[in-house]
Formats: sequence, structure tokens, C-alpha cells
Amino acid sequence: MPRLLIVKLGAIGDVVMAIPGAYAMHREGYAVDWVCNTVVAPILQLYPWIHVIPVDEKALLHSGKVSGLRVMMAVWRLLAGRKYDVCATLYYDARYNLLTLPVRAPRKVMLSRTERATQLLPGRHHTDEYARILLGRKDGETPSQLAPIVVSGPAQNVLPPKGDKPRIALVPGGARNMMRDDALRRWPLESYVELAKLLLARGYEVVLCGGMDDRWVSDAFTSLDVTNRIATMSLVQQIGAFNEIDVTVTHDTGPLHLAGITSTAVVAIFGPTDPRGRLPQRSNCVALWGGEGFACRPCYDGRDYAPCEHNGCVRQITPAMALGEVETLLVARREGRELLPRVRTPKHTPVPALVQLGGARP
Repeated sequence: MPRLLIVKLGAIGDVVMAIPGAYAMHREGYAVDWVCNTVVAPILQLYPWIHVIPVDEKALLHSGKVSGLRVMMAVWRLLAGRKYDVCATLYYDARYNLLTLPVRAPRKVMLSRTERATQLLPGRHHTDEYARILLGRKDGETPSQLAPIVVSGPAQNVLPPKGDKPRIALVPGGARNMMRDDALRRWPLESYVELAKLLLARGYEVVLCGGMDDRWVSDAFTSLDVTNRIATMSLVQQIGAFNEIDVTVTHDTGPLHLAGITSTAVVAIFGPTDPRGRLPQRSNCVALWGGEGFACRPCYDGRDYAPCEHNGCVRQITPAMALGEVETLLVARREGRELLPRVRTPKHTPVPALVQLGGARP
């Protein structure tokens, strides 16, 4: 049996978007080993065809050279002597290649910003790009897209039994990992609070979801009759919870991709990043992409964002817009209809005259 080694430690969204490509390799007969961090390991362990090799990423990258070398040597000992046909380091940063130093494989792949064959091409979905690179396919016409791989293992639900009310999840935190805090991706907290009020006024049940690092958002909802499960669920439990949610509202963050591998409908709010490369490619997922008419959108280049202070693109999405998409998805759910994944934009922002930009009229 041919063997594939993937090195993709995190983050949650990147790992989830790489799973369909790994599954395509598995369907072609490959045994799949995956080096990942200890945070995402429980997610990958839900897929029985993936052999998970967990790594303490914090100790590897953020605890000094001695600690990092110890972790790296432990990985080397695990990989030494194993034979792989394909070794894929799904990073642009060449330092991650050090993890596979003892691996000998006929085909070794790493992302490149200069080689088109191994670059995540802008405007394309990362899921399809990871699959193209792993499979070694030529960059030709591809008339179909890959959907997320729904979890096949057990994912414990920790929410109480669902009643007659529609159950809506809000994920107001996130967009943060051990490498960086991407605050520009977050929809404003006050917008989530206003949306919660609108949902409660319609008699819906509202559940707050998020991890330990999201506890800072809880105080904003203390006066509202919501179920707060922030910092109370593991990632696997969050997956189980999303299967009991009618619609999830979030921005471009890890839980968006966790929701994508479950049955919940999704309203995802985007601004500086391009939803065409990140929205889960399955039914009943809609992206609201703010910043229509902004010359600076999208500003994320794969590494950095523009030095933006106002975050106007995300703020262009109003709670009323999000509510409208929630209700559209609820109606479709009641009627048993599946809506194709789609990207919606608000009305175009008027373009200022050239004289306002310091230029002269033609």
C-alpha cells in the first residue's frame, strides 16, 4: 500500500480544508499519516483512515531553541525508518521541512509562492487547491469542487435536548491561534449582541459557542436570555453541538470550518479574506462578504492584512442582513430544500470622485 505523510500542524480551518485532499489520496489507496498539533489532533482522530502524529506546536515554535529541538527530535524518531511515497509539507515556510528531514520519499512536496504547481492560487478554494497539490494534478479545467468530509466518528453532543424553537448558534470570538490574533476577521461584538436580540425577539433559542480564549466576549451577553457554552466544550464536543444547531452564524474562524463538517446551516461573515477560498462548499452555507466597493478588499495576502483601523468591510454587514440569511436558511430547512453555497454582498458603496482622492478628473 502506498503511504502519504502530511505535515500540517494547524490552524483548525487550514487542517479541515486539507482533509478532502487527504481523503482523495486515501480513496486512491494511500495510507495517510498526518503530523499535526495537539489542538487539532482530536478532530483528525474522528477520521479512522488518518493515522495522527501529534506534536506540541507551542513547545516546537514558542518555547525556546532547546525545547523546539527536543520536539523535533521526537518527531524524527517517530518518522525514522518509515517509507513514504509522498511527503507533503503544506506550508510556504521552509522551516517546517525540518520536521521531515529523515523522511525519504520519491515525491516530496512543499507550498511555493513562485511555482504555480504548488501554490494555493488566489481566488480558488483552498480545499480544491490542497487536493490538486496532493494528487499532483495538472492545473487544468476542473468542473467540480470538493465538499467538506463530514465527520464519521463519534462526536458527543453536550447541549440539552432541542425543543420546538429554532436553535441558532453564534460564534462571536475566535480568529485567534498561538501564532497570531486576526482581529480584523471578527465581526464586531456589538453586531453579535444586536443579532442575538433580534433572534430572541422572534422566539428563537440562541447558543453561544467558542473556546477558552473567547471568554472575553461573554460579558456582552449577560443581560440576554442566551445559553452560553463558551469555554465549556472541547473541539469534538463543539462538532457534536453543531449537529444539534439549525443555523450557525460566525465569521472567518476555526469554528466556521468545524460547522462545515456537520449538518448545521451556516451564515459566515467575511471582510478582509475572500470567502470564495474558504466558505465550506456544501449546501446551506452562505457567506456575507462586506466591503463591496472597497478598493482594498480583500487585503489579506496569505500572510498579512492591510494596516486597517476601522475594519469597514466587516462592519458593512449589519445584524439585519445576517438575520435575513438565517431566516432564509430556516425556511429551506423546514421545507426540506438544500440551497447551494453562495456568496452575498451588500449594496455597492459609492465611489468617491477622483478629486477627493487627490487626483484630477480626466
